[in-house]
Amino acid sequence: MYKKILVPIALDHERDSAKALKFAAENAEPGAEIIALNVIEEIPAYVANYIPKGYAKTLHDEFVAELQKELAGAPNVAPVVVRGHAGRTIVDYAVKHGVDCIVVGSHRPGLQDYFIGSTALHVVKHAPCAVHVVR
Repeated sequence: MYKKILVPIALDHERDSAKALKFAAENAEPGAEIIALNVIEEIPAYVANYIPKGYAKTLHDEFVAELQKELAGAPNVAPVVVRGHAGRTIVDYAVKHGVDCIVVGSHRPGLQDYFIGSTALHVVKHAPCAVHVVR
């Protein structure tokens, strides 16, 4: 049983976050904190100059609303949206906030994953806590 569980949710991918959230709820101690984390990838500097001012805030607000919608059926889950590289940011968030378990959704690996790598693989390799991969 875990006291603080982090569930990364990629809103731009077709993954079943319900499975990960269910696993987190089933493995949480009474009164545990479950955090649903969405990471918005950074806009490259060479593109940022062409984006209207205030767009980053608008994008952040849209992702918060979308995450809250995704969590509608999951009570007692705190939505958090941050910016950064998905794999590194998930691990950094876990370290900074004392997370003792990360429940990450994954897909069946394809050929592209052997060349590019996946967020789940990065988290499994670098997380300082237990990691459960849910398919």
